Amino acid sequence: MYTASSDIPMRNVDAAGLGIGDDYPPRIMGVLNVSKESPYEPSVFDDAGEAAEYVDRELIDEGADIVDVGLESANKRFEVLSAEEELDRLETAVETVESVSGDAVFSIETRYHEVAEAALDANFDMVNDICGFADPEMPEVCEARDAAVAKMASPPDLERPGAVEEVDDIYEALTQNGLTDKTIVDPAFGGWSEAKTLDHDRETFHRLREFRGFGQPVLVSINRKNFLREIAGRSTEEALPVSLAATSMAVERGAHVVRTHDVGQTRDAALVGKEFARRRLRKAGDVGVEELDVTTVREARRHVARVRGDDGTAADADASGGSTGSTAPDASDVPAPDAARHAVTRVFELTGLDAESKGALRAAAAETALVLVEGRDGTSLLAVGTPVAFENTATEAGGVSSALDAALERIADEAR
Repeated sequence: MYTASSDIPMRNVDAAGLGIGDDYPPRIMGVLNVSKESPYEPSVFDDAGEAAEYVDRELIDEGADIVDVGLESANKRFEVLSAEEELDRLETAVETVESVSGDAVFSIETRYHEVAEAALDANFDMVNDICGFADPEMPEVCEARDAAVAKMASPPDLERPGAVEEVDDIYEALTQNGLTDKTIVDPAFGGWSEAKTLDHDRETFHRLREFRGFGQPVLVSINRKNFLREIAGRSTEEALPVSLAATSMAVERGAHVVRTHDVGQTRDAALVGKEFARRRLRKAGDVGVEELDVTTVREARRHVARVRGDDGTAADADASGGSTGSTAPDASDVPAPDAARHAVTRVFELTGLDAESKGALRAAAAETALVLVEGRDGTSLLAVGTPVAFENTATEAGGVSSALDAALERIADEAR
């Protein structure tokens, strides 16, 4: 079993000399397909010379750091190729790599360790595993060759790439058969199964920071995806603007690699996202110091699980527990799994409370470490605190008025 190290909050990965991670610019992964089934025709070739020309002109010259070569379409409408059939197509891919004049890291997209092994032994630099180590020998092949590998969240089934149907299951899917030291995690956007909806993709995007909890770089493949197109009512051909908007947001939320067919434009959008992303400290003398990009309890819980070296089960089980008293706990009194609920501070503005409700809220806040800032005109106040503080305040102030009860219950739900 390969596991991520907890020594460094966010690991940087070296992919054949290309740095990937928080310490580097966002990396752009351009796409080349040598499969006739692939739907995006501008990137599909069966002639190595023409493919190499395309890679140089449309990918590398436009700013691609990585070129991802696909041997078959992963579209669920097509039959899955066997490892032998993929190997038959690999020759064109290898010839293409040998014919390219530009400088890039070449990735082979596959689900089979045999294909990855053959590609890495023939001038490819890294692997894009679309079945997320469903082939248990894949991590061993990549580890033995010191190769970076993108691992897409998938069920433990070589015929169902990316078909994780619930967002809560993505994290578990990415842990199957562990992680190598050079794994890049991919939460798998797109319609990989009939049960996976556009709402699932949108929730995954909302929760993108959560996947930083692995301590590994994050890859996103969101280019012209349906869950973005639907927002603006655009066709695939018209969907570049929504893809670029999402790219900036994804990088700002912590993505390190963006897989795309639109290399030049995506590069620019990614650089904007990087510019406005949170600045994180990495060193303070000999001590590593990093402010983790945590905005929700769920994100914090992933980091707690990583540092503890467990699978997060204990953290999830204890997430609704923890301090039940009125006063703020001393740091030494907070159980490790419950620490996530003390890791996030939320700020809410309340308006429309009557005098009795305000008085009850003040009294409760004095006992629960909730901070209140009252407006000079008396019409509004700010409530600042952790989820624990809000929950305890709701308990302390409960029953005074139905309006206050409803407000505090809503806040407690949101603060989680």
